[in-house]
Amino acid sequence: MDAVEKRVHTFVRVKPTADFAQDMIKFGPDNKTIDIYIKKDARKGVVNNTQTDWSFRLDGVLHNTSQELAYETVAKKLVSEALIGYNGTIMCYGQTGAGKTYTMTGATAEYKHRGIIPRAIQQVFKAAAHSVDPFLTVRISYLEIYNETLFDLLATVASNGTSDMQMAVVDCPQGVYVKGLSVHAVSHEEDALNLLFEGETNRVITEHTLNKNSSRSHCIFTIYIESRFRVFSDGKCVNSKINLIDLAGSERLSKTGSEGQVLKEATFINKSLSFLEQIVIALADPKRDHIPFRQSKLTHVLKDSLGGNCNTVLVANICGEAVHVEETLSSLRFATRMKWITTEPVINETYDPEGTVKALEKEIFLLKQELARHNSLINRSLVNYDPLTNVQIAEIKSQVHKYLTGDIDEIDIVNIRQVQEVFKEFKLVVSQQEHEVEARLRSKYALIDKNDFVTIAALQKEGVVDVGGHLAEEEEEQASRTRTASFSSRQGGKRKPRKGSEQPKKEGIGNSLSVRDLVGILPSKSQGRVSTKDLDVKEGARNQDTASVEAELSQPAPVEVPQRPSSPPSKLVAFEQFKEEGGSEINRIFKENKSILLARKRRSSAVAQRVNFIKREIESIRKTLEAQKQERWQQGEYVDDKGQIIIDEEEFSLIMKLKDLKEEYRSGYTELQDLKAEIQYCQHLVDQCRNKLISEFEIWYSESFLIPKDMQEALKPGGNIRPGMIPINRVMCLEEDEQERFERMQETALPACPASVSFYKAKMKMDQKHTYTRTMSSLQKMRKKPGLVTAAGKNKPLSFLHVV
Repeated sequence: MDAVEKRVHTFVRVKPTADFAQDMIKFGPDNKTIDIYIKKDARKGVVNNTQTDWSFRLDGVLHNTSQELAYETVAKKLVSEALIGYNGTIMCYGQTGAGKTYTMTGATAEYKHRGIIPRAIQQVFKAAAHSVDPFLTVRISYLEIYNETLFDLLATVASNGTSDMQMAVVDCPQGVYVKGLSVHAVSHEEDALNLLFEGETNRVITEHTLNKNSSRSHCIFTIYIESRFRVFSDGKCVNSKINLIDLAGSERLSKTGSEGQVLKEATFINKSLSFLEQIVIALADPKRDHIPFRQSKLTHVLKDSLGGNCNTVLVANICGEAVHVEETLSSLRFATRMKWITTEPVINETYDPEGTVKALEKEIFLLKQELARHNSLINRSLVNYDPLTNVQIAEIKSQVHKYLTGDIDEIDIVNIRQVQEVFKEFKLVVSQQEHEVEARLRSKYALIDKNDFVTIAALQKEGVVDVGGHLAEEEEEQASRTRTASFSSRQGGKRKPRKGSEQPKKEGIGNSLSVRDLVGILPSKSQGRVSTKDLDVKEGARNQDTASVEAELSQPAPVEVPQRPSSPPSKLVAFEQFKEEGGSEINRIFKENKSILLARKRRSSAVAQRVNFIKREIESIRKTLEAQKQERWQQGEYVDDKGQIIIDEEEFSLIMKLKDLKEEYRSGYTELQDLKAEIQYCQHLVDQCRNKLISEFEIWYSESFLIPKDMQEALKPGGNIRPGMIPINRVMCLEEDEQERFERMQETALPACPASVSFYKAKMKMDQKHTYTRTMSSLQKMRKKPGLVTAAGKNKPLSFLHVV
């Protein structure tokens, strides 16, 4: 589609203030012009040629306008065109504290004060709800440019693993994109607002003289829209994106008085905005051949939005006070320059490979004809490249069975379809054999699912299986065989295998299985393990028992919610279940802490043995030296010219060895003391984990088996009660709290504006998340312990696991 040149639309929004300079700022009657008047400075003398009045004409002036009117004027048309395939960009520019973030995002306290981004999201999803063809798919990303560094504001949200990738701006034939930026698919307005609020909490803000909540970074919220037309045979697909840009405000350091980190941030902000203005001046000049988009990350990301395939709208936010008139003039000049930039928006249409498929089908048909002619030339007229018929499939099946039984040695291969059908028949044969084996096992044993804790508990109570889930009779039999084998080996004799009793085990079970496996195989308790002959004798009783057990197990369990047992299971059984389910993480931490403790104890024992051995060596060497010294004193000592005692080589080597052993003893003793401190700390962690595991189990057991069924709904994921948050004695008398009444009021008492439900739900989820994050952060600070350093030689912190 041919591109049509369009210029950038510019609007001015004046921040409401009680100190508005009416004598300096005048608006035209058509709300498209704004005039600035400044009195001459008498201190500069009579001859003063400084300009004192300016007039700017833009596409609209928004003064004392609501958020709704601002959106209708600035963004509604652009979003509507984005829904049919045009890219769009809305950019807020101005000095710090002029209302850019309020215009773009708005205030989350009230629904009517929401900004351009929430309203654009609502418009997109309203269009998606009313659109049957095309079918819309919406995705979201949120980028932050802070101190010339790219950050993903949605990196904390579970994503596809791109959060660890190094982010960079990349040029491609389709335009500019940010490599490593996560893009999240959303299906509802509430999901998109959740991402928006999540990103807003991750933005960098600070306080200075002119703004208590000053944005210290440029943020780009992008809505990706994909429209697929399912009616047309060509499968047309339209892709577009809406860039909603909240630029950081320019600052005069003489007014803000910034210093330290705030001064560094202001320097990066002013530098990037200066580069942006240079790009705008270059784009407005038709004689310029090169546009330096790569001067900064901001200008590189906005390459498509400035002079590219995009509908672009600029909102210049200004302050009406007289003290900020210089910044107001600067913003208006920038908006005027933006008006001279032209863009070439086109509908971004792509086509599914439907036409390619048709062309390939035609090519396949021609190739089949060519193969047929080739086969006729080499006398291979029987080859057929069409799908196999039922007769051919039956013939292949017959050949496979003959091959498996050994009647034929080879299967003649004619074409690829025959090879595929042969493998299909092999797979079918294997599947049939698996079913036969399973049916044979079911005829002899009762198969119990490992998740059926009620049945397992009943079997444990009867003594069929132990607490660990293993067959009690099988363990006794194995222990008996072990004792018998040991006794036989001592007597020197050989024990013959019992064929009658071993045959069912080889045929039915194989290796020792437990109830913890995917399928536990349990024989009837009344039968135990009997031989094949005994099975023939007791066939009637066995069939009756097996049928009753299978009848109980074959009853389908409800899919939605598992049935609670009529009586709560024993705490021993429930504790094993808890360690596999709700307490798996705590149990894992407990085991890891315990393994660390055992490793430290083993290391401490080895070091202690080494230290004791060195100590004994030192004592032995000291005794030897003392004996040699006594012998030398009795025989007479030899001295040199300087009067120093002369010793022999053996005594000298013993002295040096003693010195080395003392050094080794000191290092070993120091390591032993460090290990004792580590063991004491590890023991504290293990005790803490054990107590935590027991307390969490008590809460889980009470809430899983003792709370009435009508209260279980409130304890499900997504409910108003977190497990363990309320004591069991208070759960029985719960009433509707303020939060529940507020949620019910939002859904029922908002008939004047029913579209606000998604906005308030997203806001509520974010508030709850903030409360939970602050609570957990406080708990982590209270429970944080200092790390230890190993004495094993690696000098790395010990990765002890804390229970939070």
